[in-house]
Amino acid sequence: MKQTAYCISIGLILFVAISCEFEDSLQQQREDSAELITTAVDDSMFAGAVLLVGSSSEILVHESFGYADRYNVDLNEIEHPVPMTNEHRFDVASLTKVLATTYGLMLLESRGEIDPDDQVHNYIPGFDEGDKEQMTIRHLLTHTSGLMQWFPSYYVAENPKERQAYTAAQDLVGTVGDERRYSDYGFMLLGDIIEQITEQPLNKYLEDEVYGPMGLHQTEFNPDLESENIVATSHGNPFEKKMVHDDDFGYTIDIDPAIWDGWRNYTLKGEVNDGNAFHTHDGVAGHAGLFSTADEVYRLLALLLNGGFHGDLQLFSQETIYRFLEKDEHGEGLGWMMTESSLHGKNLPEDSFGHTGFTGTNIVVSPQSDRIMVLLTNRQHPGVDEDGNYPNLRNLREELSSIWMNAE
Repeated sequence: MKQTAYCISIGLILFVAISCEFEDSLQQQREDSAELITTAVDDSMFAGAVLLVGSSSEILVHESFGYADRYNVDLNEIEHPVPMTNEHRFDVASLTKVLATTYGLMLLESRGEIDPDDQVHNYIPGFDEGDKEQMTIRHLLTHTSGLMQWFPSYYVAENPKERQAYTAAQDLVGTVGDERRYSDYGFMLLGDIIEQITEQPLNKYLEDEVYGPMGLHQTEFNPDLESENIVATSHGNPFEKKMVHDDDFGYTIDIDPAIWDGWRNYTLKGEVNDGNAFHTHDGVAGHAGLFSTADEVYRLLALLLNGGFHGDLQLFSQETIYRFLEKDEHGEGLGWMMTESSLHGKNLPEDSFGHTGFTGTNIVVSPQSDRIMVLLTNRQHPGVDEDGNYPNLRNLREELSSIWMNAE
């Protein structure tokens, strides 16, 4: 009896010691990351941010910094800047590619309704000629389709059907299945494919089959513009306009810039920043348009660490998760970024995956360390620099991932 009590006492002491060590480590990580983010706010890398770090079962850190709305269209500080809160919703930009479009395809794959190796022309007209005939869903997901990377669709198309027809009529810029070229147009087509299969708009399908069943009420396309908890992003689209108008900016867009002049000239808040998503797709597109909070993004990502389950609800099979997170010859997954370079990560576990977003968002997940990191910022809100660029967050993202993703 004494022996048993002694063992229990030793075990309790060890448990307490380990718990204290974990708490001390967590506090140091929290302080280190807060210092990095606060410095970035002071340096106008972004007006504000929300950082959330958690495991498959619990949130460890959830903190907000700076401001959700600070500057007017002239980049002067507004009279009453809005402090950032954990409840603020962000335009998550290209996180839409994974948290909306890829999730939609994973659900369809789990149900046996699609195969990643299905050919695109089975679903989309105009892709059954020449090299396009070989193009598959997998090629679109891995950015190896040979499609153009970016083009202002609003110059040539007023709606998704016109954009789809325009895409089908264009020559490929690369060989199908060869070089990886990150392409918004590939994910626009993936959104089209989901709508073709489900016979529903992309946003309604995701609300009915993913976000609604999970109880996510802040994750949606086209949020209510009167909502007070939405983060302000850019002041119009100065970056995109420069892409079209300035050939020396690094983007060669073969079109007369003067034939369209619908550029927004006000501060965007609740409207998707991406011009193709806003002007051509009315805010709902496969490549951009989703809004969400850090908490709800975390819950979506926890699905993948919990075998596709959210509580008792299973959305994806474990086999589907494995299939979409299997690295290809470029080291990336199906839809998911998996290399340190593409994730803007440093010292990441080998199995890490996630994505980045142009508005200043990024997510990193590691099954190995059972860790999820969500960083949402409004990096466009302080405006572009003298060269027309928004702040580069790569170094900050690398430092934060180094702090959090390998934690025991």
